[in-house]
Amino acid sequence: MPQDVKGRRLLPRYDEPVSQLTPRPELEPDFRDYEPIQPRGTDWRELGRKIWAPFAAIGAFIAKFGVGILKYKFLLGLFISFGAYLWFGGIWFAVGLIGLIFVHEMGHWLEAKRQGLPVSAPLFIPFLGASIFLKEQPQSAWHEFQLAIAGPLLGSIGALAVYGVGVAEDSNRLRAIAFLGFFINLFNLLPVVPLDGGRIVTAIHPALWVLGLLALLGLVLYRPNGILVLILVFAAMELWQRWQTRHFAGAKAYYSVKPWQRLVAAVSYFGLAALLVVGMHATHVPHHF
Repeated sequence: MPQDVKGRRLLPRYDEPVSQLTPRPELEPDFRDYEPIQPRGTDWRELGRKIWAPFAAIGAFIAKFGVGILKYKFLLGLFISFGAYLWFGGIWFAVGLIGLIFVHEMGHWLEAKRQGLPVSAPLFIPFLGASIFLKEQPQSAWHEFQLAIAGPLLGSIGALAVYGVGVAEDSNRLRAIAFLGFFINLFNLLPVVPLDGGRIVTAIHPALWVLGLLALLGLVLYRPNGILVLILVFAAMELWQRWQTRHFAGAKAYYSVKPWQRLVAAVSYFGLAALLVVGMHATHVPHHF
């Protein structure tokens, strides 16, 4: 402790520097201008703008071309679906998903035309995919099988084409889109109505509906999802309706399938499912849409 000339202890003054950590006078202005960085919370305004942007674009488009769009339900559903997928995963996700769903539905449409059934254009349903609507039902379970498998078959070919271009261009983005296509078509093979798989297995054995329903129920319990729950409800209702009408006049003839037709349906169904699993394995890459 320092002392003065009389031997008294000197106490440090707190208005003077007492260590090297005290800023020098020439640095004081910089320290006075310093403001500590404050943590930022959620920018709700920016988040709101991101959520609102696609819907605002949709509204502006409808306001400008509303009469024409509302006249054509295909364009309306397509535009709304594109905006929803764009908001969910970006431009490439939206383009890829819309294109693959359209190719899938065109498989059903072309087969319906081949069978001479009056059919609507594919109608896009946001977050649920798309669908065609028939004014007449197929003549038999065999015709229903042909109509149902045409969608996943053509959709898988479309995904395979995207994969081929992705390999040629060495593009992980195209591989990821192909993976999405393989997955969509494989999911549609789940043997429950209203999915394609439920209509396909009509020509194999109706008991597969029960197995499909139990599998879907297990999936809902394992990974709860609103869309899966909706499909489960529709599947249960359809299964109950078909069970009640099994003894109606004409039902026996409708579900009557020749052995060779049953074999073709089984090989096509399980073979396509296996190929789609292989396709998903080949195109599995980190997905960043």
